[in-house]
Amino acid sequence: MSLETLKERLRERLAPTDGWRADGEATRSDFDLNPGTTRWVSGPLKPAAVLIPVVETPEGARVLLTRRADSLARHTGQIAFPGGRLDPGETAVEAALREAWEEVALDPAAVEVLGLSDTYETGTGYLVTPVVGWLSRTPDLTPSLDEVAEIFEVPWDLLMDPAQLRREHLESPAGVRRWFWSVTYEDRYIWGVTAGIVRALRLRLYGDEGAPAVATAEDAA
Repeated sequence: MSLETLKERLRERLAPTDGWRADGEATRSDFDLNPGTTRWVSGPLKPAAVLIPVVETPEGARVLLTRRADSLARHTGQIAFPGGRLDPGETAVEAALREAWEEVALDPAAVEVLGLSDTYETGTGYLVTPVVGWLSRTPDLTPSLDEVAEIFEVPWDLLMDPAQLRREHLESPAGVRRWFWSVTYEDRYIWGVTAGIVRALRLRLYGDEGAPAVATAEDAA
């Protein structure tokens, strides 16, 4: 296990932050598993960003996630990375750090931004840029209770293990199936956009799931 190997891989494989553009195109999307479907809303994509905080711990690398508050009007109780829509004039990095501060009181100064993962288009009309940040220790966090019900960490190894990812579906009353990725950690069900972003990060770092997992083992934590 080498945290330094993982950190260096992230630096090498992620896109540089200075190459980000607000009008960029999605690399991944909700439609990858649902070809032929269209967005559920009309109009231009709304730029958004999430922070993927990779935390260095004595037990290895872990990823910080949140469970959304039960009082929210949308995506109630779902597992998500800290994040949200960009304010006018913001970059993806600025928005991801701001949202993490607002949602869980993560100090931006504690985050070493390593780069950007693949942009992701959601069926609800957002173009999400995942910003990967490194934390040298588990931070002291406080959830914003109107947005976040729980803050927790998931082992990096579990999220990057392709055997943990499942392809599942929901079926509408009309019999139309919508496919999505999911992964379970303890009693927490990570699915949809969040699982899709996790899978995209793994593919960017380690390649196709059918390839030998030698590189993944080198970063095992």
